[in-house]
Amino acid sequence: MRGGIWEIILIVILVLILFGSAKIPAMMKNIASGIKTFKKEIKEEPKPVAKKAPAKKKVAAKKKSK
Repeated sequence: MRGGIWEIILIVILVLILFGSAKIPAMMKNIASGIKTFKKEIKEEPKPVAKKAPAKKKVAAKKKSK
């Protein structure tokens, strides 16, 4: 199944109708920002995770009642 030029034009027209021409630039800016952040995070080396000591259990002292 191949998409022709008319299918692409139809999709573009539907997107313009649904979102309006004012919201599309803002959406593209957000997508571009997300892609840049994703690429930046991939390039950074992973930071070593500090191992925590296991938590000690607190034992309640029992008092003898007389």
